[in-house]
Amino acid sequence: MAIGLRSRFDRVKEKVRLHGDEAQHEQTDQWSNRDLIPLPPSRRTWGWFHYFGFWTLSSLNIANWQTPSSFLTQGLSVAQSMAVILIGRALIAGFSTLIAWCGLKWHIGFTIQNRYTWGMRASYIPLLQRILLNFIWNAIQCWNGGRLAAVCITAIWPSFAKMRNFLPESLPATGDQFIGFIVFWVLSTPLLWIPPEKFKIPFLFTSLYTGIGMISMMIWSLSSAKGVGPLLSTGQTLPEGSTWNVSWLMMAGINQTIGGIAAGITNGSDFSRYARNWKAYIIGTITSGWITGILVCLVGLITTSAAQKIYGVVYWNPPDLLMRMMENGDGSSAARAGVFFLAFGFGLTSMFENVCGNAVAGGIDLAGLWPHYINIRRGAIITFIAAWVVQPWQLVNRATTFIQVLSSFSVFLAPVIGLMAVDFYLLRGRKVRLSHLYTTKNTSYWYWNGINWRAVVSWVCGWAPTIGGLIITVGQDANAPRALYELYFMAFFIGFFTSAIIFFALNKLFPVAGLGEYDEVDYYGTFTAKEAAKLGVIPIEFQTDAYESGEHSLNQEHETFEKKE
Repeated sequence: MAIGLRSRFDRVKEKVRLHGDEAQHEQTDQWSNRDLIPLPPSRRTWGWFHYFGFWTLSSLNIANWQTPSSFLTQGLSVAQSMAVILIGRALIAGFSTLIAWCGLKWHIGFTIQNRYTWGMRASYIPLLQRILLNFIWNAIQCWNGGRLAAVCITAIWPSFAKMRNFLPESLPATGDQFIGFIVFWVLSTPLLWIPPEKFKIPFLFTSLYTGIGMISMMIWSLSSAKGVGPLLSTGQTLPEGSTWNVSWLMMAGINQTIGGIAAGITNGSDFSRYARNWKAYIIGTITSGWITGILVCLVGLITTSAAQKIYGVVYWNPPDLLMRMMENGDGSSAARAGVFFLAFGFGLTSMFENVCGNAVAGGIDLAGLWPHYINIRRGAIITFIAAWVVQPWQLVNRATTFIQVLSSFSVFLAPVIGLMAVDFYLLRGRKVRLSHLYTTKNTSYWYWNGINWRAVVSWVCGWAPTIGGLIITVGQDANAPRALYELYFMAFFIGFFTSAIIFFALNKLFPVAGLGEYDEVDYYGTFTAKEAAKLGVIPIEFQTDAYESGEHSLNQEHETFEKKE
């Protein structure tokens, strides 16, 4: 009987195991599968509009719409708040391009990119951080998206907002919120079956629909208010006796702006590797990641200001404003129809932003843990199902301190970004030996038992100076030393440069083998003929006979060629 059970288990195990197309060099083992190998030209389908749409997801959304509110609340003027946003978004575009360039040149993602910096085993340290964030933010995004779904349902059936709460009092949520969450989660699930190569149509539809919706909302508010309202003319209003001047508040705002998207910066190569060429990435990043991001903040500010003139209350949160626009469902049919289409636009962006930024990214990261059994789609499904385990209604409505810690997680991610940048550009001269990233034998990236201690030490040194500021900020300790707050206000920059400088110094003091080396042979069919010529790599077509004969394994081949520096 035991033998029979084991036999059935082995059959199931083999059935769920991933198998790549060896003819396309899609090796599947403990370090590699089809979604982890360097992307071949046939899968690099993203043009400039793909990246325009990709960055639209982080621009045409509720979080970006609300960005000016936090700065105005702290006492900055409108002009100062917009200056913070302009500088912050420019730095986001710059840091994103800095990290994404490895994917543009070598066509590998974040999961693989960290192997040459951290070592094959230690690369799980940044990978597990990303997976944790993907699980939790996916769940929270689904819950917040559920609020927009509830607005849409209320616009169709006004009684929905007044339904009896059927949930137990111990649950920190209402029945309509929970139904909205379920609707949002269910409607999002089919999007997990769209491969990243096919994202153009969703990007196009989302960008146009939501962009038009936001502009329409602004035009309606200006027309109804017959002006922009008082909020737009808000001057500097620092509280009397404030311990922070404008310079420090602006510094903290810039740090907060970059830190809020630090997780997206770290895995930039996950999506840049799909680019047809580097120009597509740059154009899409500047036009949408920077320019559109700034314009959305301005549109949100103008709309909120005009709405204040209409209702006498400041509604920074779009779902709250939309409910007020249709009188919580008691408004006219025309008002409810307008609100439905506006809420649907916000919801659409939230839905696809979550799928792309959390579920798909989570799928890629999980594939790095179990390449034998998890690809992007399976990993995305696991990430999405995990939303029910995370229970976002508990986090959003009860664990506000936990959410604040997550929002400040850039304290730990900025040092990771610093390591990635200094290693790729200064230590390796933008050269990576691809064949060494997928094996533990004869590889430059094994270091000591798969761990590059230089990276671990540098990463810890990167967040050590700012972790105290994070703790006292979350704990709201007014008596804590001022220096801790000042360090925390510069956490991203301190983490980035501290880890980068220490890692550079350690590599000079304790040199490692393989810096500046790359394969002379295109083992994975990664490069076009033009790319191969530029890199000095032998194209795949010149190796066909060797692969077909089966006489050379990948390890045998890269031992045959001398290292090229």
